[in-house]
Amino acid sequence: MDVDDFARAAALIALLGTAVVYGTDVFCAIVLRPALASVSDDAMVAVMGSVHRYGDRRMPLPGVLGVVATATSTVLAVVAGHGTQAVAAGIALAALLVWLALYLGVSAPVNRQLTAAADAGRGLPNGRTLQAKWDSIIGARAGLQGLAVVALCVSLVA
Repeated sequence: MDVDDFARAAALIALLGTAVVYGTDVFCAIVLRPALASVSDDAMVAVMGSVHRYGDRRMPLPGVLGVVATATSTVLAVVAGHGTQAVAAGIALAALLVWLALYLGVSAPVNRQLTAAADAGRGLPNGRTLQAKWDSIIGARAGLQGLAVVALCVSLVA
């Protein structure tokens, strides 16, 4: 295998990891968010706290795999001299890094609060406000992941 083959293999691994997170964010944006609007505040806190308990434990694997493999693919495409592939992978990497900043800055703190309340078996007086904050960026998160998926597909066919 040469550098080009490694770059494409990294892009494929990146695509698979990123697609998992993309699908999860799209599901949350188009299914979970509207479904939560019709349940009680206490039920919403209990459900989302439980969802985040599992998500925050299990989703880092595909997320980190996607980011690391995307960075690897970008570097290897540059080394191989494949400009279009490098630019596409670089766009994917930028989208994933912006997504990560949104997640760490907005989503993760909300996740921790909802999870703590669910673990303690208590409601949160500001539960809807926290969920609204989380909801406010889920569309952007899904869009960034979608952009990364498309860019990684371009890098594979370039």
